Amino acid sequence: MTQARTVVFNGDLGSGKTTVSVLLAQRLGVRRVSIGDLYRRMAAEHGMTALQFNLHSELDDKVDHHIDQLQHDIAASGERLVVDSRLAWHFFTDALKVHLVTDPLVAARRVLGRPGDSVENYRSVEEAGRQLADRSESERQRFLARYGVDKTRLRNYDLVCDTTSAAPEQVAARIVEMLDRPAGSTACYLDPKRVRVSAATEDDGEIVVRDLVAVRGKQRLAAAVSAGETLTPVVLDGEPDGE
Repeated sequence: MTQARTVVFNGDLGSGKTTVSVLLAQRLGVRRVSIGDLYRRMAAEHGMTALQFNLHSELDDKVDHHIDQLQHDIAASGERLVVDSRLAWHFFTDALKVHLVTDPLVAARRVLGRPGDSVENYRSVEEAGRQLADRSESERQRFLARYGVDKTRLRNYDLVCDTTSAAPEQVAARIVEMLDRPAGSTACYLDPKRVRVSAATEDDGEIVVRDLVAVRGKQRLAAAVSAGETLTPVVLDGEPDGE
């Protein structure tokens, strides 16, 4: 039976958090809260682009304090929700924590295809890619300095899904599957075409991945690519246990 847990989304910019979280909220019949939408409204109110507002937030901690208090209050309400926020996993301690990753070029193409506005507007794939990378690094540094947590550390999350080729419905289905598993369960699904194989990769066993390079499971990985899989289960290896 699906557990009545809040699901919180973090993920790469352009990874499809909005699409998947909207779909999941509809499937579960719960309310969706987007801290990202709030952040973009605040950027527009300040007359800034998303990147400019990120850099502004590094200097003015009032922005983060306001958003943090909002997330604390939402978490304390006890309402079952789907929350799209790049730091909700830090505040919603009992939630299912989902992290979406994607190929940077795919992410840049996705955001370039969105209707432009004063907050997010890109003239080329290259410009979109640069701004997404700059915004992500600005956030990472800010979260490290203020909270001592690294959003890129995959062990922070219960479920990691690669959205490079997977359809939103496939990702939502993996999340629902996780809700059926005991609390504390973890899983990682990557696009096998994005996982590289080195000369040192071992042939047998499950696919073990470190920084998108397979440490083990060469045969299984080749079979997944040949079969056209978009979400292949892998085991993460090589992250330190500390923050």
